Amino acid sequence: MATAPVVWPAKTREVQSAFVDSTRWNGFAFRDGDIVIATMGKSGTTWMQQIVGQLIFRGAEGMPVMEISPWLDIGVVPIQQILERLEAQTHRRFIKTHLPLDALVFSPKAKYIFVARDGRDVAWSWYNHMMSFSDAFMELANNAPGRAGPRFEKPKGDVVQYFREWLDGGGFLSAAEFWPHHQGWWDARHLPNVLLVHFNDLKADLSGQMRRIAAFLDIEIEEELWPTLVAHCAFDYMKRNANTLSPMLGVMFEGGGQNFVHKGTNGRWRDRLTQDDIAKYERLAAENLSPDCARWLATGEMA
Repeated sequence: MATAPVVWPAKTREVQSAFVDSTRWNGFAFRDGDIVIATMGKSGTTWMQQIVGQLIFRGAEGMPVMEISPWLDIGVVPIQQILERLEAQTHRRFIKTHLPLDALVFSPKAKYIFVARDGRDVAWSWYNHMMSFSDAFMELANNAPGRAGPRFEKPKGDVVQYFREWLDGGGFLSAAEFWPHHQGWWDARHLPNVLLVHFNDLKADLSGQMRRIAAFLDIEIEEELWPTLVAHCAFDYMKRNANTLSPMLGVMFEGGGQNFVHKGTNGRWRDRLTQDDIAKYERLAAENLSPDCARWLATGEMA
């Protein structure tokens, strides 16, 4: 019996805001073996960049991984600057995106790793992230040439108020965007060049997940190197070395890299949200996601 041809995802829309601009992927010159690290943000993006960087550079110390692995769709950095940096790279490239699949140019040449995290943990992490933005970065983001959408503003209330607004579709990268973003990548999980990774699994078995990622990327690592690679991807190591990730962190965040790599923990919402808040989140997840996607997003369990 003939194998059915692969139906590759097609871009159907553009997404533009104070931070992202999906048009930057239009016409991007992919190379065979490029790696695209995709998340909605605050789901383990930099963690995955560190993991892939350690696999490619075989345990190198002090890598400015956010510079080596640029965020192509960020609107505050001139696109030509990013493209020139990527063109000059001779190693295997790995690129970051926060775009949903239907707004991303998808290439069969590349391999895609999508990282997900429970929406309650994402919202908690987003709140801390946004509250730590420096005034200088806020000005940079809101005055970037070609900025689309409303001005970016920090949350006004506490984290619970922010979560409730986020859940109702308000604020930055709200639940209204969160659900379809994750469902889109979940639906692409069968593609041969797509790997789904869950934050919970990285927390529970970092070494095992790194081996899974290495196998997906066809990267072979000598056994004696594994302890170093895993140690360099542990949260404590990344926290200690946060200011080496990118020189931009000192501009973007009050306190620099130490506020960017904050806690890396799940469940901080459990003692703050009411049972009604939790029930509402779970009801909306059930209404907006397929049952298997909702289960995976909440637990990391794949059928």
